[in-house]
Amino acid sequence: MKNKWAALALLAATQFVLILDLTIVSIALPPLGRDLGLDQQDLSWLTTAYSLVFGGLLLLGGRLSDFAGRRRVFMAGMVLFAAGSLVGGFASTGEVLVAVRAVQGLAGALVAPAAMSLVMTIFEGDPAFGKAMGIWGAVGGVGGAAGVVLGGLLTDWFGWRSVFFVNVPVGVVVAGLALVILPAAGPAAVRKGFDLAGAVTSTAGLALLIYSLVDLDIRWTAVAVALLVVFVVIESRSANPLLPLGIFRKKLLRAGNVLMFLVASAMQAVFFILTLYTQVVLGYSATQSGLSMAAIAVSIALTASMLGGRSVARYGLRTTAGIGMGLIAVAVAWYTRIGVNGAFLADLLGPEIISGIGFGLLVVAATIAATSEALPAEAGLASGLFNVTQQVGISVGIAVLITVASTRTAGATDTASLVAGYQAAIWVGLGIIVAGVIAALTLLPRKTATKEPQQAAPVPTA
Repeated sequence: MKNKWAALALLAATQFVLILDLTIVSIALPPLGRDLGLDQQDLSWLTTAYSLVFGGLLLLGGRLSDFAGRRRVFMAGMVLFAAGSLVGGFASTGEVLVAVRAVQGLAGALVAPAAMSLVMTIFEGDPAFGKAMGIWGAVGGVGGAAGVVLGGLLTDWFGWRSVFFVNVPVGVVVAGLALVILPAAGPAAVRKGFDLAGAVTSTAGLALLIYSLVDLDIRWTAVAVALLVVFVVIESRSANPLLPLGIFRKKLLRAGNVLMFLVASAMQAVFFILTLYTQVVLGYSATQSGLSMAAIAVSIALTASMLGGRSVARYGLRTTAGIGMGLIAVAVAWYTRIGVNGAFLADLLGPEIISGIGFGLLVVAATIAATSEALPAEAGLASGLFNVTQQVGISVGIAVLITVASTRTAGATDTASLVAGYQAAIWVGLGIIVAGVIAALTLLPRKTATKEPQQAAPVPTA
C-alpha cells in the first residue's frame, strides 16, 4: 500500500480520539455534576457506561469488521460517534448523558477493532511493523492522558458541553477521509451469521458485574457470573462463536490481554481519582487539573514511540513489560502520599513521569504480545479482544476503586475524609499493579523465545 503511513496516521488519530474521549469527559465531571446535581457515584457512571458498552460489544465489533468489511464498519462507527456526541452536547439530565455515553461506547466498539485490524493488515510482513506498533501504543497512551488537558481547557473556556461538541466535526471528517485513504478491502472471513446469543449474554453479564461492584450487591454478582458462564457454554457449542475459545491457546495473546486488563483497571481508575483530588481537594480549575497531568502524556508519547519497539526488539517482551509494570508500581506507590495540602512538584510530577515511562514500555509490549499470533482472518477478533480487556479493565477498576473510596469516606465531604478515601483506593490500585508485575515476569517468554514481530510466522505482524 503506497500511502500506508497516511493510513496509519488516520487510524492512530482515531484511536487517540476514542481513548481521549474516555478522559476528556472525566475532567469535566466536577462542573458537570454541579450543574446537573450529580454525586460522585453518579458521575462515575458517565465513565463506566462508555467503557462498559465499549468493552462489552468489542468482540461483536471485531467480528463485524471481519465479516462486513473493516473500512465500512470503521466509517459507520465514526458517524454514530459524531451523532451521539451531538446529542450529548445538548443533554440536560444525567440519565440522558449516561445513555449518550453508552452510544459513544457502541460507536467505539465498532471503530476500535476495525482500526486496529486495518493496521495489522496494512503492515502485514512489513519490517516497519515495530515502528507502527510503537506509534499505535503511543497515541493510545497519550490519548488517555491528553484528554484531561484538552478537557480542562475546553471546560474552562467553553463549558462542559464543549467536550461533547468537539467530537462532532472530528467524526464527520475522519469518516470522509477514510473513503480516500483507507483500503477498501472486502470481508476477511466467510459470512456464517452472527453469534447474537453470545453478544447478549457477554454484554449483560459484564454490565451486571460492574453494577454489582458499584452497588455492592452480591445477588447481582451471582446473576452476572451465571450469565458469563452461559456465555462460555454458548461459545463452546456455537458453529460461529463470537469468541472462539481456541484463541486462548495462544500463549502470547493470553499474556498480552492479562497485562492490559491489569494496567487499565488500576491506572485509569487512579487517573480518575487524581482528577477529583486536584479539583475537589487542591482547588485546581479544570484547566489547571488537566495541565497538572500533562507530564504523563509527554512521557508516554516519547517512550512508546521512541523506546517501546526498540526495547522489545533488543530485550524481549518479558523484560520490557516487566520494567514498564515495575515503574508503574513505583509511581502508584508514590501517589499514595497525596494529602490535604499536597503540592504538584512534591506529589504529582515525579510519579507522572515515572508512570508515563512505564506505561509507554508496557503498552507496546502488551500490544505486540496480544496480536502477534493472530492469523489474517482473526485480526478483528484479536484486536477486539485486546480492546475488550482494556475497556472492561477500566470499568472494573473505576467501579472497584470508587467504591473503596466512597466506603472509606462513609458520606463525609471534608477534605481530610476525601483524601483518606482516595488513598485507600490508590492502595488497592497498587495491589493490582503488583499482580501485573508478577504476570509480566511469569507469562511472557524470555528474549530467546521472542523474535522481531515481523518475523513471527505465520501471523500478520501486528
